[in-house]
Amino acid sequence: MSFRSTFTVCLCALTLLPLQEGPAQQTDDEDKRRKFLKSREETVQPARPKPASPQKTKPKPKPKPHPTPQKAPARKPVEQPVSAPSPEPAKPASAPASSLSKGQPTETAPKNGQVKEIAPLLIEKSGFDSKAGMQPPAFFGWFTRWKYLPKSLREQIDRAPVKKARWRYLVVHNSGTRQGNAKAFEFYHTNVRKMPNGLAYQFVIGNGTSSGDGEIEVGNRWRRQINGGHVHSDYLNNIALGICLVGDFNQEKPTQKQLDALDELLRYLRQRVGKVDNKWAVVKAHREINPPRWPTDCPGNDFPYTWLHNRFD
Repeated sequence: MSFRSTFTVCLCALTLLPLQEGPAQQTDDEDKRRKFLKSREETVQPARPKPASPQKTKPKPKPKPHPTPQKAPARKPVEQPVSAPSPEPAKPASAPASSLSKGQPTETAPKNGQVKEIAPLLIEKSGFDSKAGMQPPAFFGWFTRWKYLPKSLREQIDRAPVKKARWRYLVVHNSGTRQGNAKAFEFYHTNVRKMPNGLAYQFVIGNGTSSGDGEIEVGNRWRRQINGGHVHSDYLNNIALGICLVGDFNQEKPTQKQLDALDELLRYLRQRVGKVDNKWAVVKAHREINPPRWPTDCPGNDFPYTWLHNRFD
């Protein structure tokens, strides 16, 4: 064999050798690549941890908010300057209210590090207090029976705002007419006598003609607690209650029911208006209290004055 043929054979062998070893090498490369990719995936995506079993935890208590100090409201300017507080220790809280100086501001105990001022205490010169100066309703006990003063009528009398020591006299009148009632007298006093407050009396007791025999009617002057117009004296009208019995007692006597109703009403009103100087209100007939300048025979010659005095003097 010549050198040329030998060289050719060797060259062919060398050419065929990679063709025989190529697939194995390619397989190894693919395995390495898979392993590399697998290891890369494990590095990039770590294994998810298993969810832990939930444990019950107690809720933490919420912290209590600290009280924030509030600003005292702006006070209106006072006409007179207020003096600065003295360095002496404050009086205890149990000190009576009468010990407070008139018109001076007072202070309360410190709260949240602040001192709250109270408006000056104003006292009227007359000394009248709208609550303390009112007369409480009358009380006669649970077993007291009223024939001519039903509950609805007593409530009307009690509902009026009666001032203490206001009414000092209870004056009895007659209408001078044989019939009438509170409505009829209201019309007469308003339209004929031109009285701006209408019915001159606080109470009217019927005789059975225009209202029931012994029926008690409450007038507007009692409900409003204004002065009457039944005697010829402005001073007496302001301190005397007027009770009118329907009838002309110069011609006839009052009925027995009228007298019984008058007796109940006078006893109730005495309790309702209270005592003045430790004395009950004085009961008088019209002619016994009217000023001498204006004489009158009201409530008439046939009215039982002795009975009235024995009952209420």
